[in-house]
Amino acid sequence: MLVACNEKGCKGQVPGALESVRLCVLHFTLKIEGECAQMRRETVYGKTPHARQVEIIRFIADNGEMLARASTSGLHLADEMKARILNTFLTLMNLRENLDRAALRQPIGRSG
Repeated sequence: MLVACNEKGCKGQVPGALESVRLCVLHFTLKIEGECAQMRRETVYGKTPHARQVEIIRFIADNGEMLARASTSGLHLADEMKARILNTFLTLMNLRENLDRAALRQPIGRSG
């Protein structure tokens, strides 16, 4: 049975891989990109506590996996949606890279 997207006014269908978040692919990518932007701002100075860094890394892995499953599940996707999905993967990768760079700027022996 098909599930409708939870976003107000959206008539998109939720692929099986995204049933846990009840969002269509478009709204899922928008949600990820918004959260990544917030996390980049949070981590830019390298003062993010280790526990939060682990949470962010888990966020990247979990959402990247869900997006990969949704986008390779046999859905017919328009070229624009494929481009959005690829951009969202790039956003996740950039967040991870920014997190690593911020950690390198922090002097050894100091914790946030």
